[in-house]
Amino acid sequence: MRLSWLDKMRGVVSVRIQGNGLENLMNAAAADGLQLLSLRRTSLDEAVCGLRLRDLFRIRPYLRRTGCRLRITGRHGLPFMLAKLERRKFFVAGMLLFFVGMYLLSSLVWRVEVKGNDRLAADLVLRAAREEGIYPFQWSFRLQPFDEVSKRLATKLPGTAWVGVQKHGTKVTIELVETTAPDAKPLMSPRHLIASEDAVITHIMAETGRPVVRKNTRVKKGDVLISGLLGDEEKEETVVAEGTVKGLVWHEYNIVSPLTRTVKVYTGERKVQWFAVVGGRALQVSGFGKAPFGQYEKVRQEQQAAWRGISLPFGRMKQSIMETRLEKRPVTKEEARADGLLQARAEILTKAGEDAVIRDENLLHEKTENGKVYMKVLFEVEQSITTEMPLVHIQGE
Repeated sequence: MRLSWLDKMRGVVSVRIQGNGLENLMNAAAADGLQLLSLRRTSLDEAVCGLRLRDLFRIRPYLRRTGCRLRITGRHGLPFMLAKLERRKFFVAGMLLFFVGMYLLSSLVWRVEVKGNDRLAADLVLRAAREEGIYPFQWSFRLQPFDEVSKRLATKLPGTAWVGVQKHGTKVTIELVETTAPDAKPLMSPRHLIASEDAVITHIMAETGRPVVRKNTRVKKGDVLISGLLGDEEKEETVVAEGTVKGLVWHEYNIVSPLTRTVKVYTGERKVQWFAVVGGRALQVSGFGKAPFGQYEKVRQEQQAAWRGISLPFGRMKQSIMETRLEKRPVTKEEARADGLLQARAEILTKAGEDAVIRDENLLHEKTENGKVYMKVLFEVEQSITTEMPLVHIQGE
């Protein structure tokens, strides 16, 4: 049955009319202007139709005169909906309270985050933001325009070139750009740059001072590379020698690599814990008790609630406690050799500095014994070989 919006507002009932005087009832109703909506006869003495709510009482005299019976089969429209809601008033009140609560919760500031503060303490920024009315559990409609707040925060926070304030859902982000000042160079005494290792020079560049050695020169530990003495004996000047000197240095390593490898594997056993998360705090709701495993690993998955694209300040978190165990797996001799060399290379580069490069490596000796691979390897590394030697010591002598 298709109803107009006006009929839906006033209310319509679906009825079934039965009786031998059905034809007389329909004629009398039509003559008096009583409209039967969507009238359809199902048999000679039965018909179905719709009646407006006000006409339901007007049809009773016609039923008595013709001896017909009427049975209501459906109710449509606003009056019946309101009556149904009135019978379920506690449910309706709960729904209203739920949506009001959702709106109020999404209207609060739940978290204030500070970004870009390398030198400024976050507590100092949050304290200044609180003075401007930005703090957790503040109403969003009470926040002042962010462009004005940004200007005032920039004047309050020392060492900031720019302050930006943005609000995403229930989180306010304060982003800082700090001013950069040139680092003050420390005062240094006159010095030489000398060799820290026995090496063959591959690169030398003196920024201050006088280079003493050349490329492809072999030097020993303690030899002067860049002198801090300028001029001759009659007119001598001392300076702070500065520059870059690189050379080839040889490192001999004794490597021991086992023929087994210890790996961590998951057994498949797990325990799941659920937490309710509200305002950055988690409350456990299931999976209580200690982990039933001796060795385990925890994996967390957070799910934040959202409504119409707005992140709400609550959600849930799943924590899986998965049992693990350590297994020893055999490796081939080639794999053990590769593992040992890889570890030795990493140690050499860490010791030699970030600019170091391994130019060559020679395997001097190798043997397999007691489940281990023993190797003696000579590494040729190009690295920085400079260290400082103050000139005051020489002058004192």
